[in-house]
Amino acid sequence: MAKTKIDQILEGECVEVMKSLPDESVDLVFADPPYNLQLGGDLHRPDNSKVSAVDNDWDQIGGFDEYDLFTWNWMEEARRVLKPNGAIWVIGSYHNIFRVGGILQDAGFWVLNDIIWRKSNPMPNFKGTRFTNAHETLIWAAKTKDARPTFNYAAMKALNDGVQMRSDWTLPICTGGERLKDEDGKKAHPTQKPESLLHRVLLSTTNPGDVVLDPFFGTGTTGAAAKRLGRHYIGIERDTAYLDVARKRLAAITRGASDTLDVTQSKRAQPRIPFGALVERGMLKPGDTLYCPKGRNTARVRADGTLIAGTSAGSIHQVGAQLQSAPSCNGWTYWHIRTKQGLAPIDVMRAEIRATLEN
Repeated sequence: MAKTKIDQILEGECVEVMKSLPDESVDLVFADPPYNLQLGGDLHRPDNSKVSAVDNDWDQIGGFDEYDLFTWNWMEEARRVLKPNGAIWVIGSYHNIFRVGGILQDAGFWVLNDIIWRKSNPMPNFKGTRFTNAHETLIWAAKTKDARPTFNYAAMKALNDGVQMRSDWTLPICTGGERLKDEDGKKAHPTQKPESLLHRVLLSTTNPGDVVLDPFFGTGTTGAAAKRLGRHYIGIERDTAYLDVARKRLAAITRGASDTLDVTQSKRAQPRIPFGALVERGMLKPGDTLYCPKGRNTARVRADGTLIAGTSAGSIHQVGAQLQSAPSCNGWTYWHIRTKQGLAPIDVMRAEIRATLEN
């Protein structure tokens, strides 16, 4: 079987090139397919200057049936090359995202989220005949219903100042120095995505060393974000002008240092440590006393990693809940040990064991 060609831009039509990639060889697909915009003639600003619209040949697929077939073809290949726990992101506008979403589900993908990219600086609606198009939609889907794709929940919470990351992202469109230009000073690509958008996508749903495939590579924003974050990329692009821009862009980027690429891990992603492990390792002994945060309730440790408190016996969670007459209890944070500095939660002992497993 062919070897996966990582950190390369492959020239050609997306479906034909994807057929050359091995089965189950990539961790994530990010697809920014043609939107197949249905344009209604030239658009002018109030000063009568013409607005540069997306009228490139690559965006014009044909009627709805032709576009659906095009979507089916690339999506089936994308699903084939994804690993069992892989996932896909697809971005689009109202012109295409609803058709793409339906085909995504019909093809066997399992939708996890739809994300609204709210543009903080959208282009105005010059005609004044519709609402200003101020957002695009991203769909995040797993390869199958039973897949367990990467989701760095804690990292997203940290990125958002300790608050859960929502499904509406306010980010600016690509402007200023980030906007790539050709030799004539014109936009190198009419729909260049901001790197901030791809940074969030890759940080949330991949890990360092993962392989990300972008079958509509354009000027390489996905590759740029992947390289900075220590991910590998495979780009597919048929337009030679975009290829040249992307290759120059990526050559100028330095891959991120390994010690800066690890992200905050959620507790679910950490190795499970049973309370009994603390007893087995001698960190706690049978008969030791544990205390609630205020020291009012106590329990004694038993040899099998359970607790006893009066007539209550069971796990650290069960006994904690019974003593509080509560439906549930997180025993790791409820129960404490006495130290020279005062009471400390037993969770610090669990953290010590996890540290030994990671080294």
